[in-house]
Amino acid sequence: MAKQKKSTPQPRQEMTALERLGLRVSSMINHPIAQSQRWVTIHRLETDGDMEWEEVMGLLAETPELDLTFNDDESVTVRWEAQSAEDRDDLVVEKEWEAERIGEEAPF
Repeated sequence: MAKQKKSTPQPRQEMTALERLGLRVSSMINHPIAQSQRWVTIHRLETDGDMEWEEVMGLLAETPELDLTFNDDESVTVRWEAQSAEDRDDLVVEKEWEAERIGEEAPF
């Protein structure tokens, strides 16, 4: 029997505070309830540093589809309008293919 080489364990890469906050905010915005009501309130945690909070809130504020309300308790309410498929730039629909598909009968 051949011996298998033991691989040296790779050191774990810890998430930065900015990455953790960004992931938390993204998860809150993408939550199904937030998506159906088209708003979410993000509460600042004690573990959220000033620099990280300002960075993430700045990125949200720069997004034209989002409306931010900064509340007295340091939370932020993010609101957005429903978008049609034509207004979205992350969704590509091939119009020629759609036109052909609509005119065709199902192959089964």
